[in-house]
Amino acid sequence: MIGLTDPVSSVKGIGARKEAALGKLNIKTVDDLLRHYPRDYEDRRNKRKISELSDGVTAAVQGEIVSKRQGFRRGGKSQPLRLLVEDGTGALEVVFFNAAYLERRFSEGKTYVFFGSVTKNGGKLQMTHPEFSEAGSEDCAEILPVYPLTAGITQNDMRKWIKSLNEKIFLLKEYLPENSISRNRLCGVRHALENIHFPRDGQRLREAKYRLVFEELLLLQTGLLLIKNKNAAKGEGVQLTGGGNMEDFIGGLPYKLTEAQRRTLSEIARDMESPRAMNRLVQGDVGSGKTVVAAAAMYKTVRSGYQAVIMAPTEILAKQHFEEFQSLFRDHGVRVGFLSGSVKGNERKTLLAELEGGGFQILVGTHAVIRPDVAFQKLGLVVTDEQHRFGVNQRILLSQKGKSPDVLVMTATPIPRTLAFILYGDLDISLIDERPPGRRRVITKATDSGGREEAYAFLKQQLRNGNQAYVVAPRIEDSEESAELKSVSGLYRELTGKLSGFQVALLHGAMKQREKDEVMARFYAGEIDVLVATVLIEVGVDVPRATVMLIENAERFGLAQLHQLRGRVGRGSAQSFCLLITDGKSPEAKERAKIMASTDDGFVIAEKDLSLRGPGEFFGLRQHGVPQLKIADLVKHIKALSAVRKEAGLLLDDDALLSSEKNRPFMEKIRQMFKAVEMKAGL
Repeated sequence: MIGLTDPVSSVKGIGARKEAALGKLNIKTVDDLLRHYPRDYEDRRNKRKISELSDGVTAAVQGEIVSKRQGFRRGGKSQPLRLLVEDGTGALEVVFFNAAYLERRFSEGKTYVFFGSVTKNGGKLQMTHPEFSEAGSEDCAEILPVYPLTAGITQNDMRKWIKSLNEKIFLLKEYLPENSISRNRLCGVRHALENIHFPRDGQRLREAKYRLVFEELLLLQTGLLLIKNKNAAKGEGVQLTGGGNMEDFIGGLPYKLTEAQRRTLSEIARDMESPRAMNRLVQGDVGSGKTVVAAAAMYKTVRSGYQAVIMAPTEILAKQHFEEFQSLFRDHGVRVGFLSGSVKGNERKTLLAELEGGGFQILVGTHAVIRPDVAFQKLGLVVTDEQHRFGVNQRILLSQKGKSPDVLVMTATPIPRTLAFILYGDLDISLIDERPPGRRRVITKATDSGGREEAYAFLKQQLRNGNQAYVVAPRIEDSEESAELKSVSGLYRELTGKLSGFQVALLHGAMKQREKDEVMARFYAGEIDVLVATVLIEVGVDVPRATVMLIENAERFGLAQLHQLRGRVGRGSAQSFCLLITDGKSPEAKERAKIMASTDDGFVIAEKDLSLRGPGEFFGLRQHGVPQLKIADLVKHIKALSAVRKEAGLLLDDDALLSSEKNRPFMEKIRQMFKAVEMKAGL
């Protein structure tokens, strides 16, 4: 007897080839197959008369085959199988190419149901390769599922296999807590799985879908809260209370902190002084002053007798942090070290020895800081910058360099709060939602290709004034297939001629890391006037003299990405500008340009981007180490997410570790979900 945990090859009709194809869909067990949810449905209950059909419609038609022309080979070519179907109101030709084998499936005089797209060909109505079944069979009166597929698997395959497992559904035991089901009026798991695949009617489908969406979000949200609660319950965190007064550091700064920065530092200080390990996300827009907040936390750490480390996603950004921290801590007698992949040989050995011996109180670096041979004498604080470039496990690997050190996570990518609770559900969240005084708003203007020359004339004038500029395009090389898309290579050649007398440089991901670092260093030093680049510079160094960000084919970028690119300018005292050149004619492209020109509030932009593009495109969930969602959608199911957060809180208030007998099945499901992304959370 087949069990839910058995390999999918246990199902009749799934041999080695089909099993390999299913593996590409992450379907490995019988349970995986049952949890492969439809992406859409075909409602074949309401059949259309042939006389009602028109070009382009998709419909179910029931009719009698009055003639058929057999498929056969002539001159080595396969002839199509043609069926003439009538229903008393009209005639429809049904065509199958390269399908002589189907001829035996049809008999003249018998009635069939065909489902497919209708075309008009030479005045005749036609269906090509429709799905079909004999009238009166069980398929005719159903709402049929449409599944995500891969090469080698058909809809008929998937429907047949899942339908054969119908009896397995009734072996399933309920795993959601009884109170959760009753409080949220959810149907049972058996009802849900039966009707998500082959619903008897629309009401049953809605019940099934809501149950499975709610369940998936509840497992995810509760799992993340459990991680947070377990970290808090350990009580093994570094308690930084001795001698580390942030005001000593803040008072020596040449500027005043904003209220948002002070509020965030107060939340950080409270966490650092508690006996539990801090796990806090600092979310702030571009230029909101996150770095100095991290520096104040590091100061408190060092003055309390511990070391701190900050990891950045690129060497150039890490070097900028290194230089800034050296400047900030120079008068405080704090030694700052730098480590990246380019630090090698004796220099690296010396640095690592000093770090382990306590000679460096602060280490700034790239991914190189999580290598096994990097050891600290007494690590108290771990900071990751631009967290969306790292995964959960990289953050965990860094924190394992010490004994439950405090963890501070920073991101300049504004994330809608609804999404932040999922992406960073294991962290407390602080918002720096205030711009430092004196920082000017970047003026944003959008134009179509007709305004390109005027935009470049403006850019040239800015260069004459001694400023620098970025020019961004969506691709590296020109393509005949997408001639309308600008490339950085093409723009580099074009601008080198147009901007004679100015230094123009090229930067893209296909270049070697050493070349990329060299170009960015020269641009930072002012030796390059115009940097023509891909989105590689989305997260980059601050270049105070850069006052123009010109983005070609702006319609190809999401709002959040456009906002990040815009944040590369406006880092100095001069007025800065963002010029969007868009060839997009769609309402969505126009709406994006309008939003960008109307606001520079990253959080407003993030919410708009989430609603326009959805979470999958807005933010790659997989890189965060967060389990992939199979049926829930964080945009469409926002109301369910609110109810889920409330329910997760109630469950954990009643049973903090879900260790009671009644909650064990639910807890096991959570473990299974998080096991898939290898979260080292101790669930």
